[in-house]
Amino acid sequence: MEVDFPERDASSTDEEDTVSSSVSEDGDSSEMNDEDCERRRMECMDEMTTLEKQFGDLKEQLYKERLCQVDIKLQEVIAACAQEYLEPLANLQENMLIRTKVGGIYQELCLESVKNKYDCEIQAACQHWESEKLLLFDTVQSELEEKIRRLEEDRHSIDITSGIVGYAGAITVPFYLTPFSRPYIVYMLQDLDILEDWTAIRKAEATLGSHRVKVDVPTNADRHHHVARSEEGRLFYDSQWYCRGQALCINRKDEHPTSAIITTINHDEVWFKRQDGSKYKLYISQLQKGKYTIKHS
Repeated sequence: MEVDFPERDASSTDEEDTVSSSVSEDGDSSEMNDEDCERRRMECMDEMTTLEKQFGDLKEQLYKERLCQVDIKLQEVIAACAQEYLEPLANLQENMLIRTKVGGIYQELCLESVKNKYDCEIQAACQHWESEKLLLFDTVQSELEEKIRRLEEDRHSIDITSGIVGYAGAITVPFYLTPFSRPYIVYMLQDLDILEDWTAIRKAEATLGSHRVKVDVPTNADRHHHVARSEEGRLFYDSQWYCRGQALCINRKDEHPTSAIITTINHDEVWFKRQDGSKYKLYISQLQKGKYTIKHS
């Protein structure tokens, strides 16, 4: 059995040489990689610096451009030619025209409403005047008819034409229009009261005939034996209160009782409405004197 030791030694020597050469090559490549990395890092830093400078320049340029644009827009707004200003202004003008038109229509409607109210007030005043005129006409007509009726009754009973003019005129002439040189008496009587008193006197004279007897004329104490007055639109008569719209019975001496309704109560007179629709007036002084009496119906 043979052993070849020299060949084995030669192969091992070749392996050692190969390992040592590979180690030397690895050391050179690592040194070259560090230099490349440093160089690449420096290049990157330079590029980054350049980019930052370019970015700063672009940013400054953008700022200047934006500032210039804002200045241009400001000048356009000041000159009233910017679109951002003109479009809202046009909308505002359109709204102004619409509101002005609506305001004009509302004004016309208000004026028409005021005119209609004025016409209504005029019409109401005219109607009130017509109704009051008719009421006054009916009242005066009723009074005159009542006076005519009484005068007709008195004319058929006695002659009252003699002396009545002088008597009535002396009493009804206002004292401030007539100069007096001697003592005088002022009678505060109504024409109807004067006629009634004069009729009573003439009847008494006709009854007595040629006998010169003193006529028993009722005195103020005999006349005012009834308590009658008006307060706040109500009538107080002999401890009774009467108000507007109340039905009552009116009595007069030698006449049949009359049913009527109170229509108006004034300070010195009371208006009634008979069943036939005619108006009738009584003075409170007549109720006080007892010429007329009233009671609840």
